[in-house]
Amino acid sequence: MLIPSIDLQGGRIVQLVQGETLAIATDDFDGWTARFARFPKVQLIDLDAAKNAGDNSAVVTTICARLPCRVGGGIRTVERARALLDGGARKVIVGSSLFRGGQIDTAFAETLAAAATPDRLIAAVDAKSGHVVIDGWRTRLAITPVEAIGQLEPFFGEFLFTNVDVEGLMRGFDRDAVLAVRAATTRAVTAAGGVTTEEDVAWLDSIGVDAVAGMAIYTGRLKV
Repeated sequence: MLIPSIDLQGGRIVQLVQGETLAIATDDFDGWTARFARFPKVQLIDLDAAKNAGDNSAVVTTICARLPCRVGGGIRTVERARALLDGGARKVIVGSSLFRGGQIDTAFAETLAAAATPDRLIAAVDAKSGHVVIDGWRTRLAITPVEAIGQLEPFFGEFLFTNVDVEGLMRGFDRDAVLAVRAATTRAVTAAGGVTTEEDVAWLDSIGVDAVAGMAIYTGRLKV
């Protein structure tokens, strides 16, 4: 399944290359929400909240009222997760807050699962050069994605694996890395980063993995 992505920064829809370089920015919320209206899942990420540089809460609430969104970015507390779910998010995506002091915080994961149930929680395991990265992809840990998934699996119904090395480049993705993640869990898996063509989406679907695409959609490379 193809899941279109809406990334928010500074009150606009944006696309960044490897999480840093701004490539696309638009205020056409009505146009893009209309294009994505037929999709059963849409990924909505508040980049400002993820980087602890403010938030786009009002925009998130508006889009969640229009689209079936899984929402991520800056979810550091149980209260924030609950607020997003109460505000219309179908699921919430939790990333950096699952890793504290360079280790996996299973206690926080367990608390989240007790409060929201695993089926409404997605663990974001973002990777660069084979290791987990957090804090808006600025901090690299010694933990591998497979190690993280193994410890977090009891508390989450799904994993979002983003390969930062190819994010926004539209050059395809590391299939071996995705296969390793798929083999590491019986939970649902979604892959992001480098998804560019219909063939990419079809290959991921063939191994039971959903595909998130952003840059390829906004540039017209991948038709929706």
